[in-house]
Amino acid sequence: MALRHRLIRVSPSAVWDVLADGHRYAEWVVGTAQSEPVRGRWPEKGAAIRFHIALGPLHLTNETVVRHCEEGSHLELEAHAGVLGTARIAIELRPWGDHCLVIVDEHPLRGAGGLLHNVGFEALIQLRHRAMLARLAKLCENQDGRTHEAPRRLSPVRSGAQGAEGGGRA
Repeated sequence: MALRHRLIRVSPSAVWDVLADGHRYAEWVVGTAQSEPVRGRWPEKGAAIRFHIALGPLHLTNETVVRHCEEGSHLELEAHAGVLGTARIAIELRPWGDHCLVIVDEHPLRGAGGLLHNVGFEALIQLRHRAMLARLAKLCENQDGRTHEAPRRLSPVRSGAQGAEGGGRA
């Protein structure tokens, strides 16, 4: 089971807006080249997205189905990966101050992915999640041209009344 988290410096509703847009799936999911909703109203239960994977000259088309959705906080997906089988991907959004803690939990359900699942496979999933959460953070934190940078530190203010030693900070 691959479990990974990341603090994204926007509200949970801003992160949900990206997750709830089926056309943006390929922008944050590592390995996908294109995506489009094909059934239902994404991300309602039973809705599906078709996504394309380009591996050199090989192009694969697969599907992800919503298995559970609690609007604004939980999204559970079943990703179909052809001969590799299926995987459960659970995404949880937690308010963390003014920001959002995103927790991703993935594990294989059926097919070759389950048979091949071992420590090495788990490490690859962890690397993929790190990249996926970085992409999601970038999308969310830069929505509509806004950036949410960490506050800049001000230079220390020196007071002229400190005497000869100086070194004080305001």
